[in-house]
Amino acid sequence: MTKKISLKERIRKRLVLESRKLEPYLSDKRFLQIRFWLRVGYWPNLDNPKTFNEKLNWLKLHDIHPEYTRMVDKVTAKEYVAGIIGPEYIIPTLGVWNSVDDIDWDSLPQQFVLKNTGDSGGIVVCKDKSSLDIEAAKAKLVKKSETNYYKYNKEYPYKDLSPRIIAEEYMEDESGYELKDYKIFCFDGEPKYLFVATDRQKKGEDTKFDFFDLEWNHLPVTNGHPNNPLPIDKPQNFNEMIEIARKLSVGKTHVRVDLYNIRGKIYFGELTFFHWSGMVAYNPQEWDYKFGEYIKLP
Repeated sequence: MTKKISLKERIRKRLVLESRKLEPYLSDKRFLQIRFWLRVGYWPNLDNPKTFNEKLNWLKLHDIHPEYTRMVDKVTAKEYVAGIIGPEYIIPTLGVWNSVDDIDWDSLPQQFVLKNTGDSGGIVVCKDKSSLDIEAAKAKLVKKSETNYYKYNKEYPYKDLSPRIIAEEYMEDESGYELKDYKIFCFDGEPKYLFVATDRQKKGEDTKFDFFDLEWNHLPVTNGHPNNPLPIDKPQNFNEMIEIARKLSVGKTHVRVDLYNIRGKIYFGELTFFHWSGMVAYNPQEWDYKFGEYIKLP
């Protein structure tokens, strides 16, 4: 079922797209404030930020660490993470290419996943290579390779990242059709809460985000996607996941550690320094403030 978009929402989306054209003419701060206002719905205070979203955008401007580029690239991040928690947590890589035209399709197995190394979410999931529309897959990857999170939202780790294509082993969890994503928010090396992303590969369904505290209490908040009406079970080895997130977040003001859990086997997903780029509203808004309290600005 196609979701109907109101005229107001269509206008807002158009304004967001048009705001990208302002980037060469504005300071980074003013550019972020305008983008934030259009997307989140309130004017951000980037001089004395209080909310989680405001603080993420403050960090873009003031907390610069060039080594973060290595941590967000989907190829080099694996090397970085394996050096901390071990290679047994890394999803096997099937190939890396500089462009879609270089992909060696014949070398890939019947099932695999293709991603852009500098993108988030734009993936090609192949469950049966014999029925894969290769041209459509290439078109999707090319489009996503044009995404530059530094240009669009000033996420500096992506400024000097050279996009490539990576192929990984296809994996699914006990559902038999998807791979739930456990996204753990960490602050100065301490995990505080997480959300679980479900239904991302379920046709006709919106992705679901469900927030939990570390005691697995479901939090009454939405952010970008609705909650799942079905209960989500706490993984039996949840404490191990938290310990992995703790190790990977040491020395960082804030980072989101994404993990998968397949029948008790934990795999690393990615490191994210700017959840939703700090530009998606929380409902109710009080959670924007509650989550913001965890970020202690340097």
